[in-house]
Amino acid sequence: MTLAGTLEAAEAAAPVESLDVVARMLKDHLGAASVSFLITDFTGGSVVRLGAADSVETDEPARRISLRGTLYDDVIRSQQPKVAHQGESRLVRVVAPVTNRGDAIGLLELFLPAPPDAAVMREIGETAHALAYIVIANRSHTDVYQWGRRTKPLSLAAEIQHRLLPASLACEAAQFAVAGALEPADHVGGDTFDYVIDRDTVQLSVTDAMGHDVDAALLATLVVGALRRARRAGADLAEQARQADQAMHDHGREGYVTGQLLRISLLDGRTEFVNAGHPWPLRMRDGKVQEIIPKVDRPFGLNVQASQANTYRVQTLDLQTGDRLVMLTDGMLERNAENLDLSDLIIRTRALHPREAARTLIGAIIDAGKGHLDDDATVMCLDWHGVANSQRDAATGANLTDASQPSRTGPPAPQR
Repeated sequence: MTLAGTLEAAEAAAPVESLDVVARMLKDHLGAASVSFLITDFTGGSVVRLGAADSVETDEPARRISLRGTLYDDVIRSQQPKVAHQGESRLVRVVAPVTNRGDAIGLLELFLPAPPDAAVMREIGETAHALAYIVIANRSHTDVYQWGRRTKPLSLAAEIQHRLLPASLACEAAQFAVAGALEPADHVGGDTFDYVIDRDTVQLSVTDAMGHDVDAALLATLVVGALRRARRAGADLAEQARQADQAMHDHGREGYVTGQLLRISLLDGRTEFVNAGHPWPLRMRDGKVQEIIPKVDRPFGLNVQASQANTYRVQTLDLQTGDRLVMLTDGMLERNAENLDLSDLIIRTRALHPREAARTLIGAIIDAGKGHLDDDATVMCLDWHGVANSQRDAATGANLTDASQPSRTGPPAPQR
């Protein structure tokens, strides 16, 4: 199986069948008893068997397989393929991560008649990597991938909220790794997060609309749309904030949205941010967590006198190589979590990839609320590797200062 052949076969098939085609190709090529693809759900806490050598039935609810304590969980966290023997069946089970730029899309699972050698493991790894691109290319053409990620029905508000999030919840580049996680409240609270990488910058935002359910989701849609429109037109942070505020005044009725905007230069590391009435970010440096206390401006859309238009100050943020920055919403600080020491948890998860660290923080909040949240809980976790890192090893996620020398201060370079 060549990469070109795999991609050609997937593209020749209908979008809903592309994974099945690749599964059958790999099954025949390796003489496997079975080959299947499992997709991670919205929570990151379970997977659903989606693509297999047989057809996928989408007229029934997705069957959720919990990750906790499983081989699947081990593979996703380590981002390394694992081999396990299946007892009396004599089959060998291989599970490989299907990941693109740090976004853990799912898993490739095979049952082989004999232990795989290095060449077979390399083929499995290459096919798993290709599957990530196949999913990305096809998920805009069919709802099957969305179906697989939903292990419980979404409310209308939650549906709107999920569509506001970036298509990939994590991303790695040579200079940074970023990941976000969001857990909606029992009544959706209007949280969103976003990021984008341009040629010379990476930009992040976290917002929180007032209210609950569809009203909050509509306010979130308005402010996220305004921010993206301004950003894509090349506006700086102050202008992005101004346009978001103006959109809220023009169309948001009596609502308002808090937010935090961040922009980091990939050339010199200069970091700017705007705080619109939002909870302060946390920065971990040298094993210590510090709250960054900014100048706080008014939330977007907050009513003021006509002669006192909202203005937004662009502030500088001290970000150094090896730092971890955590941006959050007030749902992470709700009263049910008052006994949870977020700073201590950030320190204890410092060796984890931002993807796993964000999920762990969200999981702790859910546990503190005994499975119920009064407000949405959202986290964005950014690891800054520094501008000296100009290349990245796609196979391991390691950052390189040249073609061969790994370099990063602080925790070890995260795997993809």
